[in-house]
Amino acid sequence: MNSFTLALSTLVGTIVGAGIFGIPFAMVKSGIVPGLFYLFLLGGIICLLHLFFGEICLRTSGKHRLVGYAGIYLGKRGKAIATLTLLFVLVGTLLAYLILVGEFSEIVLGSFIPFSSTIFTVLFSIFAFFLVLSGRQLITKIEFFTNILFIGAIVALIALALPHVKGIEVPLFDFSNLSNLFLPFGVLLFAFAGFEAVPEVMSFLRDRNARTKLDNVIVLSSVIVGAFFLLFSLIVIGVSGFATTPDAFSGLVPFLGQSIIAFGALIGIVIIADSFLVIGNYLKNSLRHDFNFPYIPAVLVAMGIPLALFLLGFREFISVVGVVGGVMGAVEGILIMLMFRNAKTMGDRKPEYEIRVPSFLLFLLAAILIAGAVAELLF
Repeated sequence: MNSFTLALSTLVGTIVGAGIFGIPFAMVKSGIVPGLFYLFLLGGIICLLHLFFGEICLRTSGKHRLVGYAGIYLGKRGKAIATLTLLFVLVGTLLAYLILVGEFSEIVLGSFIPFSSTIFTVLFSIFAFFLVLSGRQLITKIEFFTNILFIGAIVALIALALPHVKGIEVPLFDFSNLSNLFLPFGVLLFAFAGFEAVPEVMSFLRDRNARTKLDNVIVLSSVIVGAFFLLFSLIVIGVSGFATTPDAFSGLVPFLGQSIIAFGALIGIVIIADSFLVIGNYLKNSLRHDFNFPYIPAVLVAMGIPLALFLLGFREFISVVGVVGGVMGAVEGILIMLMFRNAKTMGDRKPEYEIRVPSFLLFLLAAILIAGAVAELLF
């Protein structure tokens, strides 16, 4: 398999995750037109931010991640903000995965094991705790195949759902609750963002001395992901209409049958477990190396905080991804723009590509992200 295909699959596989399940529900609540507006707007903005981050990586010698680049180009304060933001995003993402894995487990196993989604979530957390404690990490090839399995299952589900599409009954605009007009912002920002994968793809291409340019991979991945999100959302809405649920799957059961949906949910569990363990290990190691936590306390905190938040009542998937995506995604985006501006003059190597944007565009992007984050908090 050539370098371009592997790099593209890594970036697409990282971006397409649990966030996809919340998009149809957000579109139903806001209306189709606002939902589509946000999808194209934020898809373009995140593509630009990925390109900015790619240029930052290419202008910098050595291998770093978001926090490391923030320390280089924004100093100690920037590094501290990036670290806290990253920790918040990681905990919020783990919490979102816990919410979904319980709901999916109930869909798959509920008819055999009479447990509630809460019990399934707790059991999964215990299982994940011991895996993270043992230090087992999923290697790139395994993650690659689980991503392919997940995307393939969603494609199969789309194909099975197509004959049941009865047209889009959801209104183009929904003015009954104006606060819902802002709902897709955070959900889509969460779904589109794949900042953590950009340095990985850059390192992969550099290590292989590949001729493939990082910007080509980023742009094509954005087009593929945007088209995939659009197709998935419209088909789910076309089948379940106003019955669309935050997890997308359970609302399809009356239309497609329990067995078909259970298959899709099972694949969802596999990919969520995959991502959960990777992110859990990453958070554990961040606590160990950046905050000097001992090994076992680091595991307890990394696995315990998301579960504690879940048990305290933070169980609304859309709300969690909205805050994580809308607020913390906006902070990440602004940090990247600041680093991008400084890297133009402070970088120590010539990048393989260069993005030239006027200053007013950076201010406009920052204003959109800030406005969206404020709206997410207020509404």
